Amino acid sequence: MWSRFQVKALKRVLISEFNTWTKLDTMQKTQQALPRVYVTRRVPPEGLKILRQSGMCNIELWDSDDPVPRQELLKKVSGVDGLLCVLTEKIDAELLNVAGPNLKVVSTMSVGYDHLSRDELKKRGIRVGYTPDVLTDSVAELTVALLLATSRRLIEAVNEAKNGGWGTWRTMWLCGYELSQSTVGILGLGRIGVAIAKRLKPFGVKRFIYTDVAPRPELAAQIQAEYVSLDELAKESDFLAVCCALTPETQGICNSALFNKMKKTSIFINTSRGAVVNQDDLYNALTSGQIAGAGLDVTVPEPLPTDHPLFELKNCVILPHIASATIATRNAMSALAANNLLAGLKGEAMLKELKL
Repeated sequence: MWSRFQVKALKRVLISEFNTWTKLDTMQKTQQALPRVYVTRRVPPEGLKILRQSGMCNIELWDSDDPVPRQELLKKVSGVDGLLCVLTEKIDAELLNVAGPNLKVVSTMSVGYDHLSRDELKKRGIRVGYTPDVLTDSVAELTVALLLATSRRLIEAVNEAKNGGWGTWRTMWLCGYELSQSTVGILGLGRIGVAIAKRLKPFGVKRFIYTDVAPRPELAAQIQAEYVSLDELAKESDFLAVCCALTPETQGICNSALFNKMKKTSIFINTSRGAVVNQDDLYNALTSGQIAGAGLDVTVPEPLPTDHPLFELKNCVILPHIASATIATRNAMSALAANNLLAGLKGEAMLKELKL
């Protein structure tokens, strides 16, 4: 026979367990009702923190620094409400069909959007967030660093010092090209182009010129840049920095027609998208002496195969797409992508929304 105290104690235990079960059941049902979000990469911690602390979505993450395999991606996006991706994921009709009608928003952690099928997204009424502006400074800094490394032959010099090529002082050995009194050309004048020019001006650059789909007087006024044709840009630039977006119009725009008009002392720099350059034509321009050197942060494909002919050239500096690779910038991109996604799920204005 149980005592009165034992019965009361048992009741308290049962009530406590019932309340715990009820709370867990409620939490489970609430989570099931929350929008489903798939994150296609191990993004920097600030973005994941924002998503998790929001409490307004169920998150599934491809927890790797390597891209999610295509078949895995197609499996995971089925029925999701939101997708946070990076530029390695092709968001096309196939993927959108698999995702289905629940998909309301795609947020890409990139300033470029050539990996997105804009027509397909627009047709389905899916909103798109992206991450411009926050990487302007880091990309501009890297562009200047790449320009200097290429024009002053720094990588070549480092290799000579390491492999025993450093002998007695020689009058013309490893001589490069300086920015002082030069003309710098910018192909595609946006915020990044302006930021590059502002950083180069203290080096004593004499003149900035640019070309774009149309003159951009407000931006140009910040750096006293002159609008010229593409032909003039090629002919007059001592340093030519490519900063344009990849569009059907800019695909392969840097080709033999452009390189053949450039000075033999010109330095060509691309930190935009690899596909704006015809790499075969660039190789020919570099090996024939048509231009003096090239610095690339972007290529086609990425990564560029280690046996690619461009890697064999001393006058070509190739980086593994690191223009935005600072801790502060990547976290800012991640946070902006997360906030864009949450705003899209709530039907609110995004901080940065791509017009489709």
